[in-house]
Parts: sequence; structure tokens; C-alpha cells
Amino acid sequence: MSVASAAAAGGTVMNLATGSIDMDRNAVRRAWDEVAETYAARRDPDGSDAALIDDLLDSLGDDAAGTGGDPLVLDVGCGDGARTLANLPPGSVGLDLSRRGLDLARETVPDARLVHGEMSALPFAADRFDAITAYHAVFHVERERHPAVYAEFARVLRPGGHLLLTLPSGRFETVRRGWMGGRMFFSAPGREQTLGQLRAAGFATVETMTATDPLGSSTEFAFATLDEGANGGTDSRATDAKPDGP
Repeated sequence: MSVASAAAAGGTVMNLATGSIDMDRNAVRRAWDEVAETYAARRDPDGSDAALIDDLLDSLGDDAAGTGGDPLVLDVGCGDGARTLANLPPGSVGLDLSRRGLDLARETVPDARLVHGEMSALPFAADRFDAITAYHAVFHVERERHPAVYAEFARVLRPGGHLLLTLPSGRFETVRRGWMGGRMFFSAPGREQTLGQLRAAGFATVETMTATDPLGSSTEFAFATLDEGANGGTDSRATDAKPDGP
């Protein structure tokens, strides 16, 4: 453990340098396992943020990586799958840190490929996907690791690929106790910093729009396009991860 932090119960960590409260990765995973069913039950599967997916799919050309001419899309932080993954083409890939969330997605989206993994180290080969969706996902990772997350998004996207993700409205790092009957970690560097990190990762074009999120609030989203000449870096993953089993 870093000298700049001190451990507390249940994987909660106090950052002594900033005074912020963190949750380690295992604690976040356990927290999602605990609230997955409640979150799935409380959020509306419809809404204008789900409609943004139609715009995303319309933006993809005919030269797609998927089978049957369908684009291959990765949904990061798919959870139960009802809000985002269910609206993607058949055979799309859902990735989540929570195995309980993936269990729910297996029931909701039986034709999707589901993978257990972490977004800062995606278990996929480079240039694999035509698009990525990441709804309400990245801000559950420590903000210091967000540049690594966006670099991974760029690595697994094909040149010219698209990214649709939630844009944080401010700078924060906190553990919300009582959230969905449990607790959850939230962390973001701020809106402008996030836009800058996306551009630094190779997303040359970034547009923003506002839509309704699953819990009924108004949320800003970013639609980013990876530079045609972007290089996600050396790929150490020779093959894609195996689908998550039952």
C-alpha cells in the first residue's frame, strides 16, 4: 500500500495526500455484485440516452468487423444489459467487473458475448471493435487511471472507430453510502479534463450532447471518433478473452 494512503474496513482507502475516500478494485467489484439487482430494477430501460445508440450505429460504415455486415460493438460496464447492450447489434460484446451483473445480462441479452474484465486492461486484441459504448462506467474507476482507460479504448478500436460515453459534469471523488441500498465509488477529474484526456488518447473529434440517464436525470454524453492514424500501442493480448461462463 502506498504511504500516501491508509486502509480502512471493507476495501475503503483514505488518500492522505488529498483527503479523499477511495475504494480498491475488489471493493468496487463486491459493491457492484451487491447492488446489481437493485440497480437493474430501478433504472428505466428506455430513454433518450438509449436513443443515442441509433445515432452511433448510423455513423458506422459498411466496412464492419462483425459478422453478417453488423458492426462489432463493445459495451463497457454493461451491467444487466437492458439499457445499452440490448440495443446493440446481435453478437455485441458486454464487459463488466461484476459477475452478478453478467449473470443478469445473460438472461436479458442471451445473444451477446459476455466477458468478465476490467476496462483499464481490456482482454481483447488491438483494432478489434468498430465502436465502444461506456454508459455511466468510467467514473467508477479512480480518476488517476482514466487516461489508461481511454488509451485502452483507443487500442481496441479500429482506426476511425467511435466511442459513446457519459461525460462527467464536475470533479469529484467519493464513496456514496446508501447508494442503491449499498455503497459505490465515484471519481472524475472534471468535464474539460476528460475531454482533454480523450483527445490525448487519439480521439481527434469529440462532440457532446445531453440526454436522459437511466435514473431520470439529465446527463451529458461525448461522441468521440478515433483518429484514422491513431496507434493504440503495442498489443500484448494475442487473442480475445473467452466468454464468461455460467
